[in-house]
Amino acid sequence: MRKLLYATCLALIVCSFNSCEILGDGCQICQTVSYENGNPIAWGTEAEYCDQELLAIKALPASTNGGVTTVWECR
Repeated sequence: MRKLLYATCLALIVCSFNSCEILGDGCQICQTVSYENGNPIAWGTEAEYCDQELLAIKALPASTNGGVTTVWECR
């Protein structure tokens, strides 16, 4: 019984160390890309975004102005 308790506690600790990776937090390189008729026509400067700032960028909707749609793309 005691070994089962230790194994369960160890599993919970291991999961807590990896919880940020599971949620997809971390850092990525992102830039804006503008498309016209589905073809990329302009690219913004790449920059690294992390954690809450990265989540905020990924939540931004595409913006369309005069037939040109601009979106954030991250890798």
